[in-house]
Amino acid sequence: MSHRSPVRVSDRHAFDAIIDARSPAEFALDHIPGAVNYPVLDDEERRIVGTLYKQQGAFEARRVGGAFVAANLARHLQGPLADRSARWKPLVYCWRGGMRSGSMVTWLRMVGWDAQQLQGGYKSWRRHVIDLLAAMAPQLPLRVLCGPTGSAKTRILQALAERGEQVLDLEACARHRGSVLGGWPGVAQPSQTAFETLLGQALEGMDLQRPIYVEAESSKIGRLSVPPPLIAHLRASACIEINASTTARLEFLLRDYANLGDDPALLAQQLGHLRALHGGEIITRWQDWAHSGQLACLFPELMALHYDPLYARSQSKNLFQWAQRQSVSANDLSPAGIGAVADQVIEFESNQPLALVQQAV
Repeated sequence: MSHRSPVRVSDRHAFDAIIDARSPAEFALDHIPGAVNYPVLDDEERRIVGTLYKQQGAFEARRVGGAFVAANLARHLQGPLADRSARWKPLVYCWRGGMRSGSMVTWLRMVGWDAQQLQGGYKSWRRHVIDLLAAMAPQLPLRVLCGPTGSAKTRILQALAERGEQVLDLEACARHRGSVLGGWPGVAQPSQTAFETLLGQALEGMDLQRPIYVEAESSKIGRLSVPPPLIAHLRASACIEINASTTARLEFLLRDYANLGDDPALLAQQLGHLRALHGGEIITRWQDWAHSGQLACLFPELMALHYDPLYARSQSKNLFQWAQRQSVSANDLSPAGIGAVADQVIEFESNQPLALVQQAV
């Protein structure tokens, strides 16, 4: 590839490495999958240069920034890049394909590597993700797993994936289970842009001639929003309901959500967010159970008074093919039972393919 040829996002797989030259904070917010962060300015240096630019002008900012860049490039060359062969070919990007990635590319080429700069930088990647989601979402042959809280939908998705089926796990991408008590213990959700990058990365590898299983979700998973083209198509897609018994669901919840008992104060705080829906008397009782670790008392009431009524109201309203849904019975949600449910779901597809939405949403 010629030095003068503009390198686009679609060309990124032709390189030995993708280097993100932005600051660590920018990289943490979102980055191209597989990229490594070798910043030419760290977070504090970037702040200093930006302040100098505003207060003293471009020359002073470049003079000070140039010294920072030179020191950081030296550190990278003496450290992680020290063992790269002469044939190594990296792709470098910054925010918009400007001076930060340009300076790194210049130095790497001076060493002798065929370094290239990504045209448009991270902003071109962001545009690629937005366009990809908009273009692919209406084409996805989705099969939407439905069922009230405790139906083990996420575990069934995982069992389907283990059996070689295509799965789009929105909750895994969002690092959240989707309910008011759905935060992953000790794990922060990604940024909105990083969430969309994970979705785009998952969709790029999908075969549109085979079904893609996904869990029914609202438009928000925790604090993250499912991209409008994807949530619109999900709501218009064929549904499979997991019809699990109350006993099986309760046993599953007590196993799968046992971590909620590890931090009683946090659980009680989260339950407080439901006060407007259920009133002070009920919430106080639930919080008392939370503080005393009585999940076996708390979960049945949460199911009966909160989750199940919410589910009953939302499905027919939000899933347009709800009336034509298939149904799978599940009286056992142990690991073996979940595997059996996954097998039944696959059997639906092999014996009686569900109708696809013919019209793009």
